[in-house]
Parts: sequence; C-alpha cells; structure tokens
Amino acid sequence: MIRSEKKLPLRTTVVVVVLLACLFGVKAWLGHRAQAASAHQGAFSVSVAAAPVTTTTWQQEIHAVASLVAVSGIELTPQLSGQVTGIYFQSGEYVRKGQRLIQIDDSNQLAQLESDEASAKLARINYRRAEGLFKANATSEGSLDSAEAAYASANAAVANDRATLAKLALSAPFSGWMGVRDVSLGQYLTPGTPVAALNVWDPLRVEFTVPQDQFALVHAGEEVQITVNAYPGKQFLARVVALGSQVDPSTRNVTVDATVPNPGNLLRPGMFGEALLLAGKPRSVLVVPSVAMTYNTFGDYVYVVERKAEKGGAPLAVAVATPVRAGATRGSVTEIISGLKAGETVVTAGQVKLQSGMPVTIHDVPAGG
Repeated sequence: MIRSEKKLPLRTTVVVVVLLACLFGVKAWLGHRAQAASAHQGAFSVSVAAAPVTTTTWQQEIHAVASLVAVSGIELTPQLSGQVTGIYFQSGEYVRKGQRLIQIDDSNQLAQLESDEASAKLARINYRRAEGLFKANATSEGSLDSAEAAYASANAAVANDRATLAKLALSAPFSGWMGVRDVSLGQYLTPGTPVAALNVWDPLRVEFTVPQDQFALVHAGEEVQITVNAYPGKQFLARVVALGSQVDPSTRNVTVDATVPNPGNLLRPGMFGEALLLAGKPRSVLVVPSVAMTYNTFGDYVYVVERKAEKGGAPLAVAVATPVRAGATRGSVTEIISGLKAGETVVTAGQVKLQSGMPVTIHDVPAGG
C-alpha cells in the first residue's frame, strides 16, 4: 500500500513534464513558422491614405460681422396732427420722389387759404392805389409804406397756408421702396406716429469694424466679399468707400463703410452677414490637408512618409511623426509655417493605427503626390 502511494506522485510528475515539453515544442514550432512566413512575405505594414505638401498663394484675410444699411432710409411720420383722409400707396410698392402718400384732413386749412388769398387780393389793390396817389402827390409816403406792408403780410399768410397744406399731404422725399403700412383711413395721427418705412435698396451700405492693429491694411477701393445666411454659398461683392474718422476708445475698433450693388433686390437693409476682406500683398505658403494634422498638448505633428532602403529588398515606406508649426486654416487645408518642405508626402487617413517608424502601404495618393 505504501509502495503504491509513492509511485503516484512520480507518475504525475512525469505526465506534467511531458505535457509542458509538448506545449513549448508546439509554441516554438508555431513561432518558427510565423517567422518564416514573415520573412517570406515582408514586414507588416499599415494601410493609409496620403497627400503631398503643396505651395499656394494666400492673402491676409480680415473677417468681420457686417450690417447692411440703406443708403437712404427713413421712417415716415407726419409733421402735423390730424385725421387720415387718404392713403395713396401699397405696402412694398416702389414710389417716386414727391409722390403723395398720405393725406391728413385739410378742410380748415383750405378755408383759411381762401380767406387769406382774398385778403391778399384786397391788399394788392390798396397798395397799387396808394402807389398811384403817391405819384400824384395825393397821399403821404407813410400811407404808401403802410399799404406795402399790408400787402406783404397778406402774401405771407397765403404762403403759410400753403406750407401747412403741403405738410398735411405727406409725400416721398426720395424714390424708394415702401415698407408695411402702419396706418388706416380715419386714424388720427400725431407728429411722430409711424406711417411706413421708405428705403433705397440699390445700392446698400455695408458697415463693419476692424481692430486697430489691422487698420493699416484697409484702404478705400478694396474689394469686400459679403455673405448672408439667407443665401448660403452666394457671395456679394462690395467695395470699401471710407473708414471711420476715429477709433472707438471702448473697443479699439474702427468702422469701415462699403457699398454693395443690389440690382436683384436680394438684400435688405437691416440684414447681417460676414465680411471678408483680402488685405496686403499675396504671399506663398505651404499647405497640407487639414485631416493630416494631429493636435497634441505637447505640440502639433504630422506623419511624413519616408522611403528607407531594406537589405536585399525594395525601399520600404515608413511613417515618421514630424513636429510642425501650423498657421491659419482655410477651407480644407492648413498652413504649415515650419517643419515640412514642399513635395513631401503626409498621411491623411489611418493615423490612429500608426506609431512613428511603422511601415505603411499607401492606397490613396492624390494627383501630384
């Protein structure tokens, strides 16, 4: 019984040793097969897309929020109180300068005008009679002067009546487009009551501000590209007319005034949009697709594809992490201030799988790369 118990651990040990030997043998054999396959097929590489570093010409861009303002635009209001007896325009209608728009009750003023015209007629007769008598030495010079003054006073009263009547007939001070009508027939108006807006739509003024450090880059006559969200993708070309006479001390900005043609009446006063002004002289810059950039707290970098010679084989493409100093981004490309040279190839897709020095296979190189 004791002899049998001693043989059991020995057998177990032998079995374990045999199993371990088999396991390590299989592992060594598989490793040898993998190494042989790797040597036969070449080094493992990561599939990526790439693009060349190119040179382009840029001008400095000044971006600003712009407001559209009518060259001539007012809110029509009456100068005198009274009841509306006539409306002679439609909302949204184009009106001509001098066209009557609103009539306020003028019956009392018309009656007063008739009375004053009659008085003026009598004063004129008396003045001419006094002139004849004075020439015949039949009246004094003082009587003639009194008749002349009465005649002048009567004419002034008539002129005052006519001016009052003109103010009761509200007319367009310039040609333009009417807004929505805010009054109705029979409504009693007081001075300052809004009637409707009147604006000139073509051309329009464009107002925006630029910081004082960019003031020297803006000059009269320069072109400004205007975009508004009402027309996505459409640009309106304006031209700088003038700059403000002073810098706002609270914001340190200066106002820029430009003019934009609006022949199709697509734009309206009061709209806001974005102004883009290309300032300064064009300069040559290096750019890469923005997707090639990898941003890191320790610095920005890109993967540059380099060719390294392999012993006894073809050159191997390797991705090398290269620190760069990035500039402005425009559209889908980013300016590279330093770190790259024109003609180099950078990885644009697949960076997440890469580490510096890993072999790569490029499957997508745009023309020119």
